Order: sequence, then C-alpha cells, then structure tokens
Amino acid sequence: MPQLSDFDYYLPAERIAQEPLAVRDQSKLLVLERPTGAISHHVFADMLGFLRKGDILVVNNSRVIPARLYGQKRSTGGRVELLLLEELANGRWKALVGGRKLVEGVVIVLEDGAGNPSHITAEVTAVLDGPQREISFSQPTAEWLDGFGHMPLPPYIHTPLTDPERYQTIYSRPAGSSAAPTAGLHFTPDLLFALREKGVLFETVTLHVGLDTFKPVEAAEISQHTIHSEWATLTPEAAQRINEAKLAGGRLVAVGTTSMRTLETAALRSAGITGSLQTITQRDISGETSNMCPWKPVSAFEGPTDLYVYPGYRFRAVDALITNFHIPQSTLLMLVSAFAGRENIFAAYESALQNDYRFLSFGDAMFIK
Repeated sequence: MPQLSDFDYYLPAERIAQEPLAVRDQSKLLVLERPTGAISHHVFADMLGFLRKGDILVVNNSRVIPARLYGQKRSTGGRVELLLLEELANGRWKALVGGRKLVEGVVIVLEDGAGNPSHITAEVTAVLDGPQREISFSQPTAEWLDGFGHMPLPPYIHTPLTDPERYQTIYSRPAGSSAAPTAGLHFTPDLLFALREKGVLFETVTLHVGLDTFKPVEAAEISQHTIHSEWATLTPEAAQRINEAKLAGGRLVAVGTTSMRTLETAALRSAGITGSLQTITQRDISGETSNMCPWKPVSAFEGPTDLYVYPGYRFRAVDALITNFHIPQSTLLMLVSAFAGRENIFAAYESALQNDYRFLSFGDAMFIK
C-alpha cells in the first residue's frame, strides 16, 4: 500500500510562484506522455497544437468567493480569522478559524474591507473537527461579503494580489469555491477561441473547492487519510454531449484535478456505484497492471463527492489531464501519480525543477496525455 513518504520531494521556496504571469497563456508547459514517460517543454499557448478536432476540454467553472474574513472577539478583542468553506442551511457556514478559545457562543465583530470594525457579527454555533466551526452571521453574507471578504490565497503565497480577478479563471461563473481551480488560470479568451475554431469541444462542470485544498495528509499509510466531500455538478446536457463526443472518437481532457474528480465520479455513478467513494481506490487495487478501466459513459449528477484518487485507482472516463505542479505529500500529487505513474510524475517534476518552472497555484502547467 502506498505510503505518504512515497510522495515527498524537495521544493525550494524560491520555486513557489508568488504572483501570476502578466499574460496567462505564456506560462511554461511540460508535456508528459504516459505510455513512454517522454517529456518535452513548451509554453501553454502551444496547447493549440496538442489538442485535436473532436477532443472534449472539460473545465471547472466554479468561482472563488472572497472567503477570508478578519475580526475581533467582542468579549476580549482577540484577533480572529475565518475562512468560509461551505454554506449550510439557514444562513450558517462551515469555516476554518484561526484564533484562541473559539468555543460555542463566542461572538466575533467583523472588520470591513478597510480593516475597521463593522456592524456585522459572527457567532460560533458549533465546534466541529479540529479548527472547523459552524458560524452564524448577523446578516446574510450576500449583503456584505464582497465588500468585507478577502481573496483566500493559499498560505504559501505571501505577495499581495493587486487584481483579485487573476485568482479567477476567465470562465468562472457560479460562486462557491474557497480556492481557485488553478489549472484553468492559464487559459485566455484568444486561446479558447482558437481551440473552438480548430474543432475542440468545450464543456463545463462545477466543483466548489473546499477543505481538502487546505488539509494536509497526516496518515503514514495514505489509504487511511479521510478526504472531505465537495459539492459537484455535471448537467444532463453536458453529460450527453461528452458521451457523444467520446463515442465519436474524441479524447476527454480534464482541466485540473477538480474536473478530473467530477468526471470520474460521474463515470462511477453511471457504473452503478453510489454513496461514498472514499474507499473506491482500495477496491480497485486488485493486481491489475493497467490504471485504466474500459471506458464508462458519464452520468449527470449533483451532490457531494468524496472520491479519493491515489495509485491503484483505475480511471474510467478521462484520457488526458491539464494540471499544475503540486505541493509535496498532497492528495493532488497522489492523483496525478495515479494517472501518469509515480515514476513518470517524479521524473517530470525533477525536469521541471531543472528547467526553472514555477510551482503551485500561480505556477506553470503540465499536459499529461
């Protein structure tokens, strides 16, 4: 069984991109061929030459909300940070909290966008796992969040973001993510238009990125890690178009690990596998030499997915993946290792480090085919 230590590598701090490039599609692009392990180096705009007429490019169109809030405990003045993760019923939210003694009943006075105390308060209504809390606000977030909230950049990015739209994809629509689906940050309108003119098909799914973007894997044996569910949607119309394009010979190309997990969840649903998908990889590990199942059509669905992909998982739907370079020992690194093979991925990462690639959210890209 794979161990957490199998997914560690040395990432120098200076290779972590602190800000986006001025032109999105001029990021570097490493192309990795799964069957041979061959590696080549390009720029992202060259994707026009790697995608073919009839291929189906599937993106996650979730939009990042200004989910980071600051405030003070009304009773003591102690500093508090909130990171909104998921909206619950009756205006309540699940959030990650930073601060001391944030127990049930504590009231927090929120700061506005300029850092001044406001009339909006947040009350801790339940203590959940670890630093998670259930929060109830004094007014609906739709009335004030855009003015009070800050873009929830990952903790490894220390440079302030001057334009919040640079942490959004150009096709982002439904708001709900606590982090960007960063593989899509490389696309420009001109590149998408050129791909359409070539005959590449474009479809969207929605997965609102939540807790597991921030949760480190702590279990030495990775199968023991618990992945939290995230809300995902694939519409019936999109599912039908994807299946028709696949049957016509197109490749299903996932843009990012979130699109990958949504599409694979949809394929598992079509195969009659319902309920929690947390342990599907364990069920797939059966001595098979291939990491691909015969193709399964995707089924429309809307709801939570807790699909946890690591080596041993057998892919049902996706043929190719566009992704960024991921943090050591992360579930994202495990997913790409499952798709391309651990040895291929670590060779590609070493080549990227030797060729001055930029890593993580604002970094460069890979095309795994």
